[in-house]
Amino acid sequence: MEQMDGLDVVACERCEALCESRSRIVNGVGPADADLLFVGEAPGANEDEQGEPFVGRSGDVLDDGLREVGLDRGDVRITNCVRCRPPENRDPHKQELDNCREYLEAEIDRVDPELVITLGKVPAEHLLGRDVAVTGEAGDVVDVTIEGEPRRVMVCVHPAATLYDPSQKETFASTLAKAADFSDGESGQRRLGDF
Repeated sequence: MEQMDGLDVVACERCEALCESRSRIVNGVGPADADLLFVGEAPGANEDEQGEPFVGRSGDVLDDGLREVGLDRGDVRITNCVRCRPPENRDPHKQELDNCREYLEAEIDRVDPELVITLGKVPAEHLLGRDVAVTGEAGDVVDVTIEGEPRRVMVCVHPAATLYDPSQKETFASTLAKAADFSDGESGQRRLGDF
């Protein structure tokens, strides 16, 4: 996998449409040994511009939600199924998801999180390999094999869903609270001790 350097994809030309629409490859952020790994769908315009997943309005919702359950964005790892922005922010096509799957699996394998949390329908269906009713399954923990290793994957609604449908706020908050139980919470304490 010469296209990766540690957890970062440094060069990739697998998807012609994505290569044309991206301004950069957007890699995951957060500790390389995080207990919680959040997986979104693909970078949007803000993410492509800033080079970081979940910035902008969705990122604000995620950051606020994490704070409310006693976590900080710096305590968790955040990544996407696809690392390049699809044209017009469309959903990534199956072939694009498949092309990027190797990178996602390598990241999950190297981070070795206690829990992988899927943000929205696309990452849930991609990692679980089946149709997912996200609202109904939010908070469910499913055992899945990824890169030959057993992994716990939790389904969560996308942060943006709470912006368009306020009834999703409670579902989102309760799922994050459940996810926080899988984190030892020490990483934030260690960082505070450094100051």
